[in-house]
Parts: sequence; C-alpha cells; structure tokens
Amino acid sequence: MTQSQPILASIQVAQPAMYRRPTPGGIEQPYQSAIDKTAVDGPITVERTGLVGDAQADRQNHGGIDKAVLAYAAGHYTDWQRELPQHAWQPGGFGENLTIDGLDESQVCLADVYRIGDVLLEVSQPRQPCWKLCLRWNQPDLARRVVATARSGWYLRVKQTGTMSAGLPVELVERPLPDWTIERAARLMYGLDDDRPAAEELARLPQVSLAWREDLIARRLL
Repeated sequence: MTQSQPILASIQVAQPAMYRRPTPGGIEQPYQSAIDKTAVDGPITVERTGLVGDAQADRQNHGGIDKAVLAYAAGHYTDWQRELPQHAWQPGGFGENLTIDGLDESQVCLADVYRIGDVLLEVSQPRQPCWKLCLRWNQPDLARRVVATARSGWYLRVKQTGTMSAGLPVELVERPLPDWTIERAARLMYGLDDDRPAAEELARLPQVSLAWREDLIARRLL
C-alpha cells in the first residue's frame, strides 16, 4: 500500500571510478562508471545539470539537461530482496540520486512536476538499464529483469534549482499527461506492449526527452 504523501527517503551521489569487466578472451577491460553511489547527509544543492557532488562517466547516455537526476522507487528494493536475496539491496543500488518512498512507475507520469524543498523537477523519461547495472551487482540478467518488471526508475529535468534533504515530502505540482505513466512509456519502448499508434503519440510529446523520442522513432516507427 502506498502512503498518501511520498517522501524523499534518501539522496545519493558519486564521482566516476574505474572498474574492470571480463571479456570473452579472458582479458579484463577497464571502464568508468558512477553507478555505485553513496548516501548524502544534510542538504544538497541541485543545479540544472544535477546534484552537486554527482557526475556521469558516460555523458553520451547519461546526464545532461534531460537526464539531470535519476529517481527510483524505494518500494522496489523489497521486491528485489525477495527475488534475488543473495544481494544486499539498499537505496542507491540502481544508481539513482533520489530514492522515493510512496511513488513508483505506475504512479509517476511523463511531464509530472514535483517539488522537493525549493527544487522543481520535471519527469522526462523512463530509465533504460544498461550492462553496467548488471556488473554492479554481478547479476548478468538484471537489466532483463528490470525491463520485464518495468521497475526502471525515471529521469528528471531541473526546472528550478535549489536545495533538498532526505525526509522532505515529494509534492506533485503539475500533471499535464495523466495517461502517460512511466510504466506505460517503458513498456512501449521495451516492446512489451505492441501499440504502434501509442508509440507514435509518445514520440510526438514535446515533454519527452530528445534521446527518448529519437530511440522511439528508430526502434518503433521507421
């Protein structure tokens, strides 16, 4: 059951660090990632490009104005712990900046605007999981599981900069697209729902991130 007032359960940031991934030839290949985030105590400043103290290693696929902040549902960690109990799941485990208690992809809509502290955040797209998430947890099928369950998380634009702290309420300010939940959009992108007219409509929404629209056109509409 969801609580009536969503709460910002925790805030996480990280700087890129070097890791190694195995290859079929047995040689470990180095790569950079900031997916392994740690919790922040006290207020944190949020700028147009994200949280102060946070960064992205792969700026082509992460970060930027449309993907400045990543949010994830706190309630999903209970599901992951039940399904994959061998891992010590905890907030920040999916590389999210904001772990939110009381909201998930079935309740959050594209173009929603939320206020946390004096920060205004606008939902821009679902998160698309990549191989780095699988390596983070040494769980090769984790990205596939995220797709199958639509527990993707969602990206946010920063409409108004300011500060926020864990424990603050997450207040819905605007909802211009009530029919477009993050879950519905993700299922279309992942091909779980075969609905070409809906995919075309989604691709035309001006509030959707440019990268998401381009992916939809390339994958679903051409």
